[in-house]
Amino acid sequence: MRQRIGTVLTPIVFGLVLARPMAGLSVAAHRLAAVLAAVVVLWVTEALPLPVTALLGAAACVVLQVAPAKEVFAPFADPLMFLFIGAFILARAIFLHGLDRRLAYGVLSLPWVGARPGRILLAFGAVTAMISAWISNTATTAMMFGIGLSILAALRAPGVGTAIHPRYATGLMLMTSFAASVGGLTTPVGTPPNVIGLGFIRSMVGVDISFFRWMVIGVPVVLILFTFLYLYFNAVASAGVRELPAGAELIRRERAQLGRWTKGQRSVAIAFLVTVVLWIVPGIVAIVSGERSPAYQTLTRSMPEGVAALIGALLLFVLPGDQGRAISWDEAVQIDWGVVLLYGGGFALGVLSFQTGLAEALGRGLTGLLPIHGSFGMLVASVLVAVILSETTSNTAAANMVVPVVISIARAAGVDPLEPALGATMAASLGFMLPVSTPCNAIVYGSGYIPLGRMIRHGLVLDLAGIVVIVTLVRLLGPLLR
Repeated sequence: MRQRIGTVLTPIVFGLVLARPMAGLSVAAHRLAAVLAAVVVLWVTEALPLPVTALLGAAACVVLQVAPAKEVFAPFADPLMFLFIGAFILARAIFLHGLDRRLAYGVLSLPWVGARPGRILLAFGAVTAMISAWISNTATTAMMFGIGLSILAALRAPGVGTAIHPRYATGLMLMTSFAASVGGLTTPVGTPPNVIGLGFIRSMVGVDISFFRWMVIGVPVVLILFTFLYLYFNAVASAGVRELPAGAELIRRERAQLGRWTKGQRSVAIAFLVTVVLWIVPGIVAIVSGERSPAYQTLTRSMPEGVAALIGALLLFVLPGDQGRAISWDEAVQIDWGVVLLYGGGFALGVLSFQTGLAEALGRGLTGLLPIHGSFGMLVASVLVAVILSETTSNTAAANMVVPVVISIARAAGVDPLEPALGATMAASLGFMLPVSTPCNAIVYGSGYIPLGRMIRHGLVLDLAGIVVIVTLVRLLGPLLR
């Protein structure tokens, strides 16, 4: 029924937005608004497969002359796309050689964790959040995704005991994405919106927030949000059993049957560790020598995350496997290209929104609808607008759109722009409701364990919790950053 409604509603919404006069918008921005409205309807109703909708939106922008084809499809070649491809090939090799089973059974066999689903959820989410503080949210999710699937396979294996409820699988997959997004707020290098927002604050507000001064707010935000995240999913997505009776013994037996490491597993582990080191080193250099140091600037230019992921993936074609190389081309091309295309299309629409001025107009319009009285009202409005925009476009694009607009509006209103800009920067990472909101959501949505309705419902709860936490802590701790 939802798909049928979407099929009928999409052309109606497109026609209404295109026919309605919109003062202050350029022709290109007006047409893009119509395309974006139709795409959002198709994404929510799933009238078409999500990657198809993303490609349709990009193609429609070319047909309607929003921008030339070269500009519209340029985001599909963004370095982030190659981060996807490299990380997915690594994940594919981990799966093919059974390295994910070793990691999964290693976690499950810890004495403290045992076979208790609630403790597995906590341990898995905490590890994801800690890793995401230092490398990209997307890379973290891609890394932990295969491990999460293996954990679910182990818990659902015949002979474990009482079957776990399907909602637990949904909760664990969403924990993978949401914990990565939350953990990225810990440090300035945890996620691109942090760096983007800090750049605008430095250049437009004149406040240079150092690595550890950011963590004065980032660490408390992450601790509170992750605690809420775990308590929430442990309540609404419980496995239905406190402990799986035969689970611990089965897990120990399965781990013992894995035997010694194979040549292919060692090669995949080497490629994986090389990639992780290349992801982590810039963060370590930033801590030691600062973000403005020549060493950090050189590293970020010469070894971005996408290149690091490709180097790790390419190593798989060189290192030995059990038979031939660690991975063959036929095996590598079996990654989920639909997720790559899905995020590429969403990113393209976000970039066009910024280029045509639609994003600025939308930001001003949304801010104008909210009651703004003084600095606190501006902080609340900026956080709300950033969250809303992050749901329909990438968090990176949302930060680019909202933060400069917020600073301009705050100055015009005679309000100190630091707190609203900082709130918008952090809130840009709170897109939890849709698969296209963040790459993390797109990755876990491909697991097949997450119905779209549940992602929207759980994501809305996390968005609201994030808004409250960010507004409160930025208000309380923001003065410490000057």
